[in-house]
Amino acid sequence: MNIANSLGLWMTAIPAVFIVGLQAYIFSKKAYKAAPLCGLTTHQCNKAFRVGATSAVGPAMAVFIVMVGMMAVIGGPMTWLRLSFIGAAPTELTATTIGAKAMGVELGSAEYGLTAFTASVWTMTLNGCGWLLFCGLFTHRLDKVMAKFTKGNMKIMAEVCGAAVLGTASYLAADQALKSSPGLASVLASAVTMILLIKISEKHPKLKEYNLGIAMIVGMISAVLTLNFT
Repeated sequence: MNIANSLGLWMTAIPAVFIVGLQAYIFSKKAYKAAPLCGLTTHQCNKAFRVGATSAVGPAMAVFIVMVGMMAVIGGPMTWLRLSFIGAAPTELTATTIGAKAMGVELGSAEYGLTAFTASVWTMTLNGCGWLLFCGLFTHRLDKVMAKFTKGNMKIMAEVCGAAVLGTASYLAADQALKSSPGLASVLASAVTMILLIKISEKHPKLKEYNLGIAMIVGMISAVLTLNFT
């Protein structure tokens, strides 16, 4: 953790995150400049910006909850860097876990040392690089590929993507559930919580952004309670 929170890593992360902020500024400036072409006034742009900023609070809170857990394992600089780049907390958490497993250790365990930390960082980085390279090289060709693959039925693509995510998450969850009682309790409690939250979110859509964070907290509490009473 001394290395994970070292000044060197902070100095590496700060310029990268600054670039993300600069990109956001440039994008916003160009959006305002292009607004008249779409018949939008400055007042409408300001209102849209405020609405967007307000609606981003929900997703940001969900990411923040996951970020706190990641900081305790891989330190502040790398957590801040990855979530500023990608912003998909479940993806980064999964990549971190996969990197640790590649070294034969559990994320956050006493055996999780510098080598496992490095593997986690490489897994997150290479995973992000894959998206960027694919978007840059093949985005303009995806329409033809999707048309041939789905034959006009876009539901097929949604099913394939959903199955891939479900398979990865299920593998990680089942691995934890089979190892210990706290792991099993955590998986079951968070799964039941997520199912209930999804049902509630149908009537209260704003709750959707908090579902992951709430389910994780319930799962962690269940694991701690099981560990203390078994």
